[in-house]
Amino acid sequence: MAEEKASKEKKEKFADPAQASADPASQQMIARAQELGIDTAFDRAERLKPCNIGRQGICCKNCSMGPCRLPLPKEGIQGEDTRKGVCGATANTICARNFIRMVAGGAAAHSDHGRGVAEVFLAAARKENDNYKIKDPIKLKIVAEALDVDTTVEVDGEVKDRDIDEIAVETAEAAINEWGKPHGELIYAKRAPKPLYEKWQKLGVVPRNIDREIVEIMHRTHIGVDQDYRNLIKQGSRAAIADGWGGSMLATDLQDILFGAPYPVQAEANLGVMKEDYVNLVLHGHEPILSEMITAAAQSKEMIDYAKSKGAKGIQIGGMCCTGNELLQRHGIPPIGTFLQQELAIITGACDAMIVDVQCIMQNVASVANCFHTKLITTMPIAKMEQENTIHIEFDEDHAMEDAKKIVKMTIDNYENRKAEVMIPNETAIQVAGFGVESIAYHLGGTFRGTYDTLLANVLNGRIRGIAGVVGCNNARTKHNEGHVEVVKELIRNDVLVLSTGCNGIACAMEGLMSPEAAGVYCGPGLQEICETVGIPPVLHVGSCVDNSRILLAATEVANAAGCDICDLPVAGSAPEWMSEKAISIGHYFVCSGVYTVFGVTLPVSGAPVFQDYLFKEFEKLYGGMWDLEVDPIKHAQKMIAHIDQKRKDLGIDKARETLLKDMAESNKLA
Repeated sequence: MAEEKASKEKKEKFADPAQASADPASQQMIARAQELGIDTAFDRAERLKPCNIGRQGICCKNCSMGPCRLPLPKEGIQGEDTRKGVCGATANTICARNFIRMVAGGAAAHSDHGRGVAEVFLAAARKENDNYKIKDPIKLKIVAEALDVDTTVEVDGEVKDRDIDEIAVETAEAAINEWGKPHGELIYAKRAPKPLYEKWQKLGVVPRNIDREIVEIMHRTHIGVDQDYRNLIKQGSRAAIADGWGGSMLATDLQDILFGAPYPVQAEANLGVMKEDYVNLVLHGHEPILSEMITAAAQSKEMIDYAKSKGAKGIQIGGMCCTGNELLQRHGIPPIGTFLQQELAIITGACDAMIVDVQCIMQNVASVANCFHTKLITTMPIAKMEQENTIHIEFDEDHAMEDAKKIVKMTIDNYENRKAEVMIPNETAIQVAGFGVESIAYHLGGTFRGTYDTLLANVLNGRIRGIAGVVGCNNARTKHNEGHVEVVKELIRNDVLVLSTGCNGIACAMEGLMSPEAAGVYCGPGLQEICETVGIPPVLHVGSCVDNSRILLAATEVANAAGCDICDLPVAGSAPEWMSEKAISIGHYFVCSGVYTVFGVTLPVSGAPVFQDYLFKEFEKLYGGMWDLEVDPIKHAQKMIAHIDQKRKDLGIDKARETLLKDMAESNKLA
């Protein structure tokens, strides 16, 4: 038996904590997991090697004659590409089908999230649900007008404001209609700059409604339907636009109305925010409909007093993944970690309950929780786990506070059941987060003069070289957080202002890049001057992954101020450590909006060189944006900077930057 055990241990591979993560707190927890014999994603990534053919996007399993695998010849494609599946599908067709199915999966996740918010918003507007109320009437009027809902009425020749409740109901009904209306087009498409909207019209990719575009992808990619990679990606583009300018944007807007548009708040970040002598409640997932109620319950005097009666000093709420970003931007609740840290939060031994809703939740958290006292509570009918130790408390919006208190009470009761030594890493960092489209305008001009003209002016004069949206998940196939942090550091060092969402935002916060003081440490002279003058960090937290729509609207504000299209601006997008289908949909709607977008790790198109060239080169002629891939984080950022510089040259503003730098150099000599 001893020999068998030794042989098994010899065969098993374990991650080197220092190589697995760039974050010291995560390294500490990975090492602890290995000491305790607990399996984590970092170790599984060492043992499970990905299918190379699948990574290249050229494995088709859309019918039972397959899977058909079309590997690239070792010598590459010499002449005509003759690779075909059993049905005759070419590598380009297979790769395009797989790619847009990922777009469909990502768009479905974001859009279904938005639909759930819209349904709750309608119930709140109709006064059918007392748990949710309209907190931001100003944002309601903005959204109403964008959905073609009148906010004023003429009475006896005088224009008056309409009743806010009437506006709310009509806005909710108009929003829900966007998912399945039988005629017309996506109303929010007209929020894009006029040149971009007209471009979409000309290309025939303005979405009809959100659900239809996702369903049509599934139809087109069925065996024997669409077999032209250009026509396939056209539908993928329509669905991606329906996500970014539809489902995601509506989700963000309606959440702002219900819970309040975000404004800057200060908080800590990383595993060190957990407290040994407090009840630690971790909220993980993506939908704030649940987390808002649990937060309200956990912060109530009733629940805090109950926690103290059990020997705890209070209740420490912590967010994980995009739920963490939602809680952070509206309440200043600290995020505990990114996607790859969810198992590690339990391994601290201090997590009394992890409450999950949907998306990015590893099934293995149930197995890790079974090694500790942690309660793992699932809450959504579409997201259950097979493990027996999970608890399912289905969250009902009509009984939201009642359900929330039940969950919080169960968490508090579990505080006394801790059975392992608590080991919470000391690492935390301070961040300032919560920069929405409205709050950025406020920072640039104040209450009455809020404008993006100031931002544009500093792009034109060269103090800000350009703007980058850096977003996305973590991926266990690369070093945790390293890509996120190194790409962003290189960008801000070169005076590129960064707007960040999702796990990239949490990674940047953990590294200290989201504090105003970071400008003096990491930024080039131009961006440093702007940040110190305005009092903002060089990396602006703009929300969760569904909130990437904020970046689109911020880019639209700048484009409108400049009188041009988004593709004309010195902007670029990035997802250094992406892993989910949502990231592909996000990346594609940025590309279709005119943004040069670079992904790290890998991209499942390399097995079909013609299709890859279409995305990496030809697409720019159609949409003004295109895809790119760069694994090395520094080269990744430098590609973005090179694109930004080319756009500055095309606009004739590259000289302004040179003058600025010369003046600064002369000033330094005089000093």
